[in-house]
Amino acid sequence: MIELQLIEKSQIVKHYSVFDFKQGGNYYYFKAQLELQDGSHLMIRIFMSEDEYNYSFHWQDVNNNLIIRWDNSPHHKEISTFPHHKHIRGATEPSKEISLKEVMIYIEKQIMF
Repeated sequence: MIELQLIEKSQIVKHYSVFDFKQGGNYYYFKAQLELQDGSHLMIRIFMSEDEYNYSFHWQDVNNNLIIRWDNSPHHKEISTFPHHKHIRGATEPSKEISLKEVMIYIEKQIMF
């Protein structure tokens, strides 16, 4: 599984826990939490099949305050990139479909000094 390989090779991941993993003939479901080197956390939820990709990447600081969450839950029809969007400090903004690799690259740029 490519997501687990990304997590295990990442320099920003201090520790991780996999909460759920299911795999069938043409799908998988993955849910995990990462503790990052700066003390922040990334919660990951991915469902991938031949026809569907559902995701939520929720990054929060050491005090459990939301930094950013990318997801494609279909509840913000007003967003031009519906269903893809991101939540930043109380605002909902357009976003593109995003992968765990892209999220980890973004976070790495933010926390590595």
